[in-house]
Amino acid sequence: MSVRPKGQEPGRIPSPRLDASASDQQLVELAKAGDPYAFELLLRKYQHKVSKLIMRYVRDMDEALDLTQETFVKAWKALPAFRGESAFYTWLYRIAVNTAKNYLSTAYHQARMVDLDADETDQYADTPGLVTRDTPETVMNGEELHRVLKKALSELPEDLRSAITLREFEGLSYEEIAEVMDCPIGTVRSRIFRAREAIDKHLQAFMV
Repeated sequence: MSVRPKGQEPGRIPSPRLDASASDQQLVELAKAGDPYAFELLLRKYQHKVSKLIMRYVRDMDEALDLTQETFVKAWKALPAFRGESAFYTWLYRIAVNTAKNYLSTAYHQARMVDLDADETDQYADTPGLVTRDTPETVMNGEELHRVLKKALSELPEDLRSAITLREFEGLSYEEIAEVMDCPIGTVRSRIFRAREAIDKHLQAFMV
């Protein structure tokens, strides 16, 4: 996927002062000063993470890629207003989440929530306090466990699902999640606790 800010010329020769090792802050400042290649480097760094995040909300890959492009277009347009009070990727994730939420604002789109891949479910299952895999039954019924986890996540309210996704899959801190979701840290902790509690109930029923 290519997401190039409007006005950026294909095949532009990179500035010699820029490379992939530049910090986000350096790239943001240069992009705000009008260097489109700086923003291109930020795009390359985060487009995969953003698309994966959006695909946890949107099943259709083409739609998810379109929303990823929309996220970066919004970020490019809003960049002059970015004051650096939070990390760039936290700010970008917030734009991505809001873009996905806007897409899911109709009942039709809400019904197209993303399923987790098997390896992602395994990652979630490894999270302490969510599921234990030290019994023969959990090994023998791996596919069923995967189904139960998907169902549990799909039935979570949007705010709980967003919080647990950002924490367990994206690895964001509570402070970063609070920035993305625009709520107090205490609210983030409460949402994650409630999400884990709801998932545990599904798993307990499965283990019976």
